[in-house]
Amino acid sequence: MARPAILITGAAKRIGAVLARRFAAESWHVAIHAGHSPDLARKLAATLPSAEVVEADLLDRAEALAMIDDLAARLPDWRVLVNSAAVFKPDTAACIDPVIFSEAMRVNAEVPTAIAQAFLARAQSTGGRHLIQFLDQKIANPNPDFFSYTMAKHALASTVKMLAMAQDRPDDRVYGLAPGAMLPSWDQIDHEHELSGRMNLLQRLTDPEELADAALFMAQGWLASGETLFIDSGQHLLAQPRDVLYLARE
Repeated sequence: MARPAILITGAAKRIGAVLARRFAAESWHVAIHAGHSPDLARKLAATLPSAEVVEADLLDRAEALAMIDDLAARLPDWRVLVNSAAVFKPDTAACIDPVIFSEAMRVNAEVPTAIAQAFLARAQSTGGRHLIQFLDQKIANPNPDFFSYTMAKHALASTVKMLAMAQDRPDDRVYGLAPGAMLPSWDQIDHEHELSGRMNLLQRLTDPEELADAALFMAQGWLASGETLFIDSGQHLLAQPRDVLYLARE
């Protein structure tokens, strides 16, 4: 395989699919991970010049690690892992929902970290191995809504510098990528997203393609390892007392 390879978790739809299309257009082989949307993943893969679908339930650590082992064994130039899959369910600071908390910590923090460690240990690459952890602008601009989700993203954010420090190969990179409001979230309708998406310093809707631009830049390894980029039109520099989903309804 002449193309460098990338695995994007949760790439069957939303931001993950945007990244898959961009990397495919730049002559990468794209491994599209699907947890619960394999039909969507296969439809997407069929539109790309070089792609495959890999399935794993990210609630099952062993299954997710088996996916990494399989790819590491057969991809000759696996350069990038993007951990973009996440669960986003509402609970509050008043009372953690134990089911939501357990799922958020497993899918948004524990398993992405485990497969990142496996990727950095086992993937073969001619151009360095580059890990991109999808975070959230909430790591700098937190609020009490989606409490367990936000806790998990803070936990994942803590891995970026630690994993960067732990790597021995000078061409390996570990990055964080923190988006703001880009696509409608949870149960938003269009006009609510139009309002909430502009709740940033630039008062503009951030195009998901800007996130793809940032991921492609990170895949080339120009930044020092351990850095995090915020792609949010300055949202993380604000102090928002609630999630913008709810601010748009007030």
